Amino acid sequence: MFEIGRVVKKIVGRESGKIGVVVEVLDKNTVLIDGDVKRRKCSIHHLMPMTEKIELEKGASTEHIKKLLEHHKLILHRKETKKVAKQERKKGAKPKHIRKAKAKPAEKGKKKKAKKSEAELVEDSLAKV
Repeated sequence: MFEIGRVVKKIVGRESGKIGVVVEVLDKNTVLIDGDVKRRKCSIHHLMPMTEKIELEKGASTEHIKKLLEHHKLILHRKETKKVAKQERKKGAKPKHIRKAKAKPAEKGKKKKAKKSEAELVEDSLAKV
């Protein structure tokens, strides 16, 4: 199932959702992947095999793999994905992860405690003594 050239999708971890290709089978549970993800060994339990298979040689270079994935239209250039993300939001709007939560309005009936001045603090400390 996980042979050299099999296109896979990461389903666990920081790079989940990204596409890669099996470059080398290390043992029955571990493969070496590369592509839209960083070249690394990965457990087959963290990968979902896809129907596509690319003709590769064992130990192919990262550049060669990326060109093949782009040729088969399995991944987009990084610049293109950034452009799409910018087009989705309104002009001048901040990305979702930067936007601040809206401030809650003050509830009626609750009064805020006024801060004591230095003179009042001194008087209170003298009264306790």
